[in-house]
Amino acid sequence: MILMMGMLLVFYAVVVGILYVTQKTDHPNFEEYAVGNRSYGPIYIAASYINSWWPGSTWTAFFGLAAGSGVFGLYGLAYSIVGVATMYFMATRAWRWGSVYDLRTQPDLIGLRFDSDWAKKIASFIGVVSLFPWVILGMQALGTLFDYAGDGHWGIKTSLFIGLAAIVIRQFWTVKMGMRGLILTDVFQSIVAYGGTALIAVLMMLGVGGSPISITDVSNVAGDYLKMPGDGGTYGPLYIFALIFTGVIGSLCWPTSFQRIYTASGVRAVKKGTVQTAFLSGLFYTLLMFIGLAVASTGLAADNPQVGWFTVMNDWGGTFFLGLAIVIVFAASMGHIDASVQVSGLQIANDLVQGKERKLSDAQLTRISKASMAVFMILAAVLAYATRDMSRMQLLAQMSYQGIVQLAVPLFLGIFWRGGNKYGAISGMVGGFATAAVLTWIFPDDIHALGSLTGGIVGLAVNLVLFFVVSAITGRTDEEKARVDEFFDVAAGKKKPVLTTDLVV
Repeated sequence: MILMMGMLLVFYAVVVGILYVTQKTDHPNFEEYAVGNRSYGPIYIAASYINSWWPGSTWTAFFGLAAGSGVFGLYGLAYSIVGVATMYFMATRAWRWGSVYDLRTQPDLIGLRFDSDWAKKIASFIGVVSLFPWVILGMQALGTLFDYAGDGHWGIKTSLFIGLAAIVIRQFWTVKMGMRGLILTDVFQSIVAYGGTALIAVLMMLGVGGSPISITDVSNVAGDYLKMPGDGGTYGPLYIFALIFTGVIGSLCWPTSFQRIYTASGVRAVKKGTVQTAFLSGLFYTLLMFIGLAVASTGLAADNPQVGWFTVMNDWGGTFFLGLAIVIVFAASMGHIDASVQVSGLQIANDLVQGKERKLSDAQLTRISKASMAVFMILAAVLAYATRDMSRMQLLAQMSYQGIVQLAVPLFLGIFWRGGNKYGAISGMVGGFATAAVLTWIFPDDIHALGSLTGGIVGLAVNLVLFFVVSAITGRTDEEKARVDEFFDVAAGKKKPVLTTDLVV
């Protein structure tokens, strides 16, 4: 226990040390606070994207899918890689619009594209609400993590309090420094979490140091582990399609992912960063799933696949390796929670509080953003403790994912198509989100009568129909068409973007 806690404290101290060493000012302006002064190169973009995308539950929930269900765990790889590729094609337009129009959030873009404060606020509300359950679940995962670090002596309640305290204290620097503090620590956390996992996986697969698994175990996986849901069983044929399609669409609807475009020093930085993200994510996740498949083959975690990562690491190298496994999950959990809290506070200030009729100064925006982050964290911490034994918390997480994809219609069509209007965007988001929420509550996993499609897919269809129908009925004025044409001229480079001078390679 002392060794594992010591490893966590050393990691925590290094993160805090990086924050202080790289701090430029105690009072950053809102541009620096929100998007890091649009100054980061591809390595930083890749690290922050990966750290905001793969939460600590990757080593529990997704690893558990591979260890308990076999190749089903690989579906996360499919939607993640395709989603990153989509970001590559969005990079030019999104970054140029962000630079020219001083956009700071994803809802900023939706509001500007459709010239609607309400569209902006609804998009922001969906984003913040959808992120909230993941912060709660992330905090609960920390309780399990510290229960392992304490070698089971504290109990889950005390472990949860320690985990909450650790991440809440970390938010002091998130609130204080904003985006810059997140991006710079993301690099270190990514090296520890994803680089460390990849290295461990390679060594394990080679059977180094008496590893309890090897690459030969992967080739000996039983036939039942090679089937996907829908290939017989209780799920219909459209279940995997629904999961992957929702994942691909949702990967760029999450505000934490889209925000990374605005922090880049230019279009090239975004594109290079997305290529590096795709490569590093694919390598890390594939290797992690190989460990999961090997665990499935050997039956090391047959009783509880969700903790298979900790089990195999403990079997390999005892307390030290178990401590390393815990540090890796803690690094990923910290990065994901940090990103969610920072973006939520930013959107509350920039999109929900501020409006066309209520313009706030940089100082006011920064104060409101900081206060919002603090309140967000306190509420999440209270609910994480209050709902620690609720079995239906998973339902909220699923609902959040089915809800966030409802931003896809105004976001993707708004970026790549000149049609549509604010009435279509607003009615589509509201109708789609409401439909997805109700259906996911009734059918938390799948809708068997529809071939195991999910509520989010149905909501997305409603969203799309409402967008086209309402936009066609209400129409667009010549003034609106001219405004949108000018908007797309910026995307084509006919209007020179405002470039930043404080660049970070």
